[in-house]
Amino acid sequence: MISCLIVDDSVPYLQVASRSLRRGGVTVVGTASTVEGALRQAHNLRPNVVLIDVMLGSQSGLDLAQRLAETGLESTLILISTHDPADFAELPAEMHVAGFVPKSKLSADAIRRLVSGPRDT
Repeated sequence: MISCLIVDDSVPYLQVASRSLRRGGVTVVGTASTVEGALRQAHNLRPNVVLIDVMLGSQSGLDLAQRLAETGLESTLILISTHDPADFAELPAEMHVAGFVPKSKLSADAIRRLVSGPRDT
């Protein structure tokens, strides 16, 4: 079973993504819309996967990913965005993310592929 925390600054997107992932068999244990909220939720909920929007309003999802990795959280970190996937094709290894999924292609299967496959950095 995959438990997932979704971090995005758009409440409508959080609702749509949560419903879609649940239909696909992913347990959405929480949502957050800020870096601080995400750090708190990740610490409290210990999800298997954290989906992180690259742009969290005026905050950076990339910074959040780095901070989560530094906490020693044993979650798979996956970046999501409406931006072009090519913009994230060469994520530095120190980002500690499993990969990138465009928001338009986010699905339970896309998450499963990144969780079970080799690191796509």
